[in-house]
Formats: sequence, C-alpha cells, structure tokens
Amino acid sequence: MDPDDAEDGEGDADPSVTEDAPAWPVLESRTEYETGWYDGGYDLVEQPDGSEKRYYWADLPPAVVIVATTDDSILFVEQYRPAIQETHLELPAGIVEAGESYTAAAARELEEETGFRPSSLALLQEYRVATGVLRHDRGVVYAEGLEPGERDLDGNEFLEVRTIPKEEALARAREEPANDSTLSALLLAREDGLF
Repeated sequence: MDPDDAEDGEGDADPSVTEDAPAWPVLESRTEYETGWYDGGYDLVEQPDGSEKRYYWADLPPAVVIVATTDDSILFVEQYRPAIQETHLELPAGIVEAGESYTAAAARELEEETGFRPSSLALLQEYRVATGVLRHDRGVVYAEGLEPGERDLDGNEFLEVRTIPKEEALARAREEPANDSTLSALLLAREDGLF
C-alpha cells in the first residue's frame, strides 16, 4: 500500500450521518422495540402507485471489518456465534462508536481483539448491508505495520486469534460456515491488490 493513501482516522466521514431525503413519502415511522444492541420497527410509506405499505427494519450501529496483514499472513479471529449456534473464522470487527471514524474504530477494535496495533490504516470501502431489512453501514479497513499492543476483550468476547497465510486466506474464508463480512472484506482487499 502506498503510504500516501493511508488514513490517519481523521479523513473518513462519520458513518452514522445520512443526508438523502426519502424518494417515497414516509407517512409514519415507528420503533417497536429497542434491545440496547439494535432497534426494530417499520416505516409506513406511500409507494409510487399511491398504495401504502409497511416496510420493517432493524437499525444497527455502524461496524468496521479489518483486514490486518503481516508480511505473509492475515489475522483472523475464531469465535462462537450464539445467534446462529456456529463457530466462525472471521476477520476482526466491531462497532464504530459515536463520533468515531472507521479507521479509528479499526485501530481500537484490532488491538482489543488481537493485541496488535497497526501503524498504517486505510479505508477501502463503506457500504450498506442487507438493504431490504437493515439500516446498517459497514466499513472495511486495511491495516498493516502491526506492533504488539494490549488485548482487552469485552465480557462477551471469547475468541482465539489465528494467522492464515495470505495465499490461503480467501479459500479458508470460503469454507463452511462462511460469513458475509469476512468474504466481502477479503474480496475488496484482493481486488485492490493488497494481497
């Protein structure tokens, strides 16, 4: 990666800010439940033909997925996912805190989950996830120049750090059970020529 392309955490936008007005009039917007992790509800909208319909959504905070590399490997974490009752090999990831950029969140989450601090970060892509039902933004950040830091797992994080050789990373991520955030992040990094 060209050092001039690296982000310092100040350049990428706040992922929680959207400025687009709805193309279909929203007649009612209702939050039906709040979990502390995400909110769920619906918007009653007027469709182009004049009919009205409820569109249900879950609103999650923005998240970041980190493609962290050493000279010859990519860092993964292996963890059990109670929601789907499976153990997954994943890239490090986490929630972007209020006012935090994707790159700042990536540096924090990477150190918390793996115990490594990156010396260089670059935002590869920001995108919306599962747009038919989720209000959720995700950023993919590339991290390199890893140095030992201090691991600090959350109370619900029980994970093991794994290093996978770069030439095997995508194939390993495609093994069942596979997950979207790891696959999409690795494909973006590979497309950008980063491994």
